[in-house]
Amino acid sequence: MTELIPAPRSVVAGEGELRLTAHSRLHAGTGTEGVGHWLRTVLRDATGLPLREGREPDDAGGDGVRLRLDAGLGAEEYRLVSDRDGVLIEGGGPAGAFWGAQTLRQLLGPDAYRRAPLVSDRVWAVPHLTIEDGPRFPWRGLMLDVARHFTPKEGVLRYLDLMAAHKLNVFHFHLTDDQGWRIEIERHPRLTEIGSWRARTKTGHRASPLWEEKPHGGYYTQDDIREIVAYAAERHITVVPEIDVPGHSQAAIAAYPELGNTDVIDTTALSVWDTWGINPNVLAPTDNTLRFYEGVLEEVLELFPSEFVHVGGDECPKDQWRRSATAQERIRELGLADEDELQSWFIGHFDTWLTARGRRLIGWDEILEGGLAEGAAVSSWRGYAGGIAAARAGHDVVMCPEQQVYLDHRQAPGPDEPVPIGWVRTLEDVYRFEPVPPELTPEEARHVLGTQANLWTEVMEDQARVDYQAFPRLAAFAEVAWSALPAPAERDFAGFERRMAAHYRRLDALGVAYRPPAGPLPWQRRPGVLGRPIDGPPPNR
Repeated sequence: MTELIPAPRSVVAGEGELRLTAHSRLHAGTGTEGVGHWLRTVLRDATGLPLREGREPDDAGGDGVRLRLDAGLGAEEYRLVSDRDGVLIEGGGPAGAFWGAQTLRQLLGPDAYRRAPLVSDRVWAVPHLTIEDGPRFPWRGLMLDVARHFTPKEGVLRYLDLMAAHKLNVFHFHLTDDQGWRIEIERHPRLTEIGSWRARTKTGHRASPLWEEKPHGGYYTQDDIREIVAYAAERHITVVPEIDVPGHSQAAIAAYPELGNTDVIDTTALSVWDTWGINPNVLAPTDNTLRFYEGVLEEVLELFPSEFVHVGGDECPKDQWRRSATAQERIRELGLADEDELQSWFIGHFDTWLTARGRRLIGWDEILEGGLAEGAAVSSWRGYAGGIAAARAGHDVVMCPEQQVYLDHRQAPGPDEPVPIGWVRTLEDVYRFEPVPPELTPEEARHVLGTQANLWTEVMEDQARVDYQAFPRLAAFAEVAWSALPAPAERDFAGFERRMAAHYRRLDALGVAYRPPAGPLPWQRRPGVLGRPIDGPPPNR
């Protein structure tokens, strides 16, 4: 079972194989104890083998597994050697050892992903080989939108496991939007009492005439968040929270009407939004709003230790600000040119606030409008242009262009594709995605921290639909983010498809409701539900 995904940097095959048995031991050296606990747990569950602790390094030899650190490797690099002395996994840091342990799990075969052994006399074998490997990018991300359709805590933990299995290491947690506020903030309880649920939900694209006429909602308590963050950390995944400002904020305004532009509309009449699209109701640029969100972020920082905090900043219509005397007075008071600069000031305020607390702001590429906030990083979603501009200005960038890696977009042009959104992005299209634009010089390209695939859930009502949109394309994306692939046109997609034949069996064992290569199964279709397909190839800009 050497059909590995993502593809490692180097594999040298040996002769023979190592068999794990009831006598095999596992020894975790200093610094790898957490990895050893994880590996022993998942392999005991799948194989039924006890994998007792090897008390000394040599005690795990022969038919055992040893984990240790090697200062000569990069923090996420690993070396895996399987030979007559057993399996040795060396990592430059605990994360490297963990990625090596993930590779060992793949080498043991698809049934190593099950939660209980299928038969008691199964042979668990690892071929003799040497693998040397490490990631191309330090940011290998997945964004999950839990605001539009709520994902219960267990579903989030499941996706962290799926990310880890694919060597992805940044979970972008989209917690707030017009359609729901999903994180408990103790000093502002109405954010979840009111803002976490809506009375009904649009079914399909916003032009659809269909509605689900029942309440939808949910939120994570602060203890839930602590559990999610700790679970991710055990898997060497960083959780980056997103709290949207100043747009995408109707759920917050519904809970606290004073946050909106009260001199323009009756904000007390607003409820949590039940449909999709760009919402005109945005935060008022007042001191009260700033203090409110500073309080929100104080609690967020206590829960999330991540370097970056995402503040959204995208799709903020300026119509209410143009009509608001309060907003116009703020523009004059600050000596700003227009409403774009007002948004830049708003984002800049939180950039300064976060920097003073040892954190970094990241936002969607609209934060470039009106002037880029000093020290901010950019999630480039409207194509490559925002990321190119930011990198050339010396700002760090995460490339996640909508046209390439928005996994809510449809996977095929056929009529059976459920709720077709956006451009066709096939498995091969994602495999040929290149995160670093060729226009960047080597110095500018160093600002590309990595790449991220985004799962927006407007038309994904449950876990099965999220699985369908994510997989198998997330496997292709993971290889793009991890492996040092050749130029897009030169990539061996036929070889990737061959490896995917083995990987589908791993996904089956994990219970992933992926899109089969031949097309959707009958229960994966959504006949009669309107989507928003876009014809033709997506713009590559």
